[in-house]
Formats: sequence, structure tokens, C-alpha cells
Amino acid sequence: MVYPAENLDEWFPRALPDSPTRLGVVVGGSLSRGLAVKLDREQTIEELAVGRYVVVRGANDTRFFCMLTDIALNNTNPAIQNHPPDLSDPFLRDVYIGTAVFGTVYVTPMLSIEEGGEPRPVKTIPSHFMPVFNATVEDVNAVFGSEDDRHFNVGAPLELEQTQVNLDLKRLVERSVGVFGKSGTGKSFLTRMLLAGIIARRMAVNLVFDMHNDYGWEAPDERGTKAKGLAQLFPGQVAVITLDDESTRRRGVRPEFEVKLSYDEIEPEDIASLRATMNLSDAMIDAAYTLRKRWGSEWIRRLIDPDSVEDFDDVVANTNIGSGTLSALQRRLQRFERWGFLTSEPVTDSVAKIIQLLVQHQKHVVLEFGRFGNELEAYILVANYLTRRIRERYVAMVEQALGGSGDEPPQLLITIEEAHKFLDPSVAGQTTFGIIARELRKYNVTLLIVDQRPSGIDEEVMSQIGTRVTALLDNDRDINAVLTGINGASSLREVLARLDTKQQAIIMGHAVPMPVVVRTRTYDQSFYEAIARSSLPVEDAQRRLGTGGQERRLR
Repeated sequence: MVYPAENLDEWFPRALPDSPTRLGVVVGGSLSRGLAVKLDREQTIEELAVGRYVVVRGANDTRFFCMLTDIALNNTNPAIQNHPPDLSDPFLRDVYIGTAVFGTVYVTPMLSIEEGGEPRPVKTIPSHFMPVFNATVEDVNAVFGSEDDRHFNVGAPLELEQTQVNLDLKRLVERSVGVFGKSGTGKSFLTRMLLAGIIARRMAVNLVFDMHNDYGWEAPDERGTKAKGLAQLFPGQVAVITLDDESTRRRGVRPEFEVKLSYDEIEPEDIASLRATMNLSDAMIDAAYTLRKRWGSEWIRRLIDPDSVEDFDDVVANTNIGSGTLSALQRRLQRFERWGFLTSEPVTDSVAKIIQLLVQHQKHVVLEFGRFGNELEAYILVANYLTRRIRERYVAMVEQALGGSGDEPPQLLITIEEAHKFLDPSVAGQTTFGIIARELRKYNVTLLIVDQRPSGIDEEVMSQIGTRVTALLDNDRDINAVLTGINGASSLREVLARLDTKQQAIIMGHAVPMPVVVRTRTYDQSFYEAIARSSLPVEDAQRRLGTGGQERRLR
């Protein structure tokens, strides 16, 4: 019987394009240092790259999901290195390759998956000569699952563009998050993508201190085109407020309101956060506390008044503040007069209005700094001022809810840039941001910190960051800081140092089952359309974020 040619594939099936490709076999290694894999002679070593995922098929149908962390050239006879053979003859080349000389890759086991089971932490290693394969779409999906109302697609593993890595957003916001990378690696786009996922899935309300006006309405990308901000992606859900109304309106944005701060509302604790950026000594900080106690709420207005000679003489005569210290503090705080958002007149309570937007209206708030974003002292002062008071009110609301006399406020994620200025070892113990990072969501407030110098952040604070999304870093101190407390840190160093400068990041920690190198999604029209399709209905916000809701009580 003759079968038609088009049916031959049904009788003699070919290898499927996504079927696993064998790389080699395990020849050595340990649980702590990783596994050594001798490559098959047919495998071209130049096709491999650190960060790729491979699977070792162990006994009893166990799969070991591993990351490739190093590549080496080996040989059976060291004399070959001193007298390399002439491989212009193809026959000699075939004889040598795979026998006298061969490639070795080193892989680190991350998870083990038993047939029909869930991924588990690795507690053993496969035996000698177990086969090693490229990870398939099925392998990746078994680890990272599928996108749903809790999981958000952030990109694809290297060389597996047909699959995706999904972050567990609930676990992401449960602890503080860090986005790190050297300048120019796309930290703002990474942060905007994460925030878009959190808003789309209604996992938290967000307060973004937008230093360079990147997150509100729109921002230019490197191609010169305008990228949509959060307010455009989520109309009606994101409120833009500003310190600089003129700058915001000039860019075509209509802010919800303009933030004004009164001199009388600023406390010495707010000034202490400027210790490093304004070069304030301990004596000046002590003087601020003394002046606040002596002059009351008008202490800053009286201090920066150039005609306050009699007040100065009285302070010097009746306190332990020296005239030099007082004059130096005056010169530094007179910089406040350049900032238009500070006024000597009474102002409306900006903190109360922000709390109302976040808690009652369940809107996400982006605070634009306009032209003041170029002045780091202004950014630190305002971020500390607002965050300290918002946290105090959150603590009061949570404690009332625990006492049965109020509703629990929604989870709040606060985004700050230049985080090392807030979390430097010398000040992290006293600043509100350091306290929030250590509390581990005790009062429903966590941080999303964006920084290019993670080595400048206090080690204790870094150890409390649950999820770290890291683009390229080339400074050894920064790499060490990011890998603090991460299992298998030594093997991840090479991976981290060899990321592409754009659109690649390694994600580690609480929101992923294992460290993963991803090619991040492109922030373009296709992303906008996908976000619109995958966003949960507005009524789900009342269930997830609504105060006193069932889902919150079950935590």
C-alpha cells in the first residue's frame, strides 16, 4: 500500500522544534560550587552564553533546573596548549574536537522538579554522566507558571523568547523592592513596567516621588519618541500632583493639586535627613532641636531672617549653641528661600489630601518635582517630610483596625529615586525610609527603591529588600551589595557583570522561585495594548484594595 507523501510525517515524525537539545553530561561538581558539564562534540561552545537555563535529567524522573554560570575550554593533554595542531585539515579537526580538546560549562542547580510535582529548593545533585539539555518552554513554564490576576509578565528568559517570566506581584509588594543598574541601563523603564503591573493587578496603591518627571503623563525615550506614563496607561486611576505647577502645565499635564509646605510645619527630624547633602554637622542638628524647643513652630522663619540679630544674641547667651554653629545653620537653611513650594503662609494639609487619594479614592499618586528635581536637597526634604507623616497616619489607621475601631488601609508602595541618599549607613537608622525597610510591611507600607549605587545603601537595609531587579553593574562593590544574602551569589557574579547594557536584567528574591535573567518586555505600543487587555476590572479594586475587604482580612 502506498501512502501519500504528505502523510509521511505522521508515520515517521521528525524532532519538534521545541524538543530539548542535548548539551552534554555531568562529569563533576558539588552542591555549593555547581556542576561541571562536558559538552558533546556536536555542541558548538560559541552558541552558549551565561544566564541560559539548562535541565539535568536525574534518576527517578527528577529534573534539575540550572543556570549556566561559566564556560571553559579543556583538554586531555596539556601539551596541546604549547603545540597546537594544524586543524586546516577537516579530518584532523574532527579527530581532535570532542576527544583531545572539549568544552566544559558550569551550571548551578536552582530547583528540582519531580514528575507531576511542584518546583522545590535543591538539596542534592544529580549523579555522574546524567544528560544535560537546553531548557524547553515546558520546563520554564513549570517553574514560572502562567500569567494571571496575580502574576505579571516581565520578559522572557535568554534564548527562550517564546515563553515568559511571571513575577508574583503579591509577594513582590509584601516586602521592599530594589531596582538597580548603572546609569543608562533603563532603570526608569523597568520601574515604570513594574508599577504598571502592580496597578493593573490592583496589588497596592502607589506613591511615586518622581524626581525627573518620568512616571506621570509621559517621558521621552532614547529614540526621541514619547513613552506613556502611568496616568496615560491608567486614566482615572492615577493622580498627578506637583511641586512646580508652572512646569507641569507647560508639559501639558493638569495636576490634581500643587503641593505647598509651610516653614512652620518643618521639624528638626526633616532637617536631619539633609545631613549629608547640605553638610550639616551634629552640632547644627542639635541646634535645630534646641531652636524648635525655644522658638516653637516659627523657628525656621526666625532663623533665616537676616534681621534676627537680637534673637541670635539671646540664643547664644542662654543656650550652649555657639555663634559659629548658629550662623552656619542659618546660611544653609537660607537655601530654602529659593524653593517656591516652601512658604511662610499657612497652607492646606498636603498629607491629608494624599492620604485621601490613596485610601479613600484608591488612586495612585505621582508627585512631580518639576524644576526642583534637579536639586537633590529639595527632593530629599520633600520625600522625607511627606513619607514620615504618611507613615505616622498609616500606623494610626492600622492600630485602629487591629483594635476594631477602623478599617485597615490598603497596601502602600512608595517609590524613591537616588535611594542611597536616604539609606546611607550614617542616616538609615534614623530616617523614615530605613524604618520602613526594616518593618517588612508591618504597617502596610513598603518601598520601591531605584538606585545606581547599591553599595551606598546600608547593609542591613539591603538585607531586608525582598526582590531585587538588577540591570548591568560593573562596579565590584555594587555587585557585592546586590548579591548580599542571595544563595549562590558567587556563581551569579559573572552573570550579573555580563548583562547587556539595555533590556536585560537579573531578578532575584521573594517574587520569583529562583534567580532569573530576562530580556525585559519592550515598553511600546504592544505593551500598552497588553496592559489594557490584562488589567483587572475596577470593581476588583474594592475587593483587593478596599479597606476592610475580605481578601485583606485573610492575610
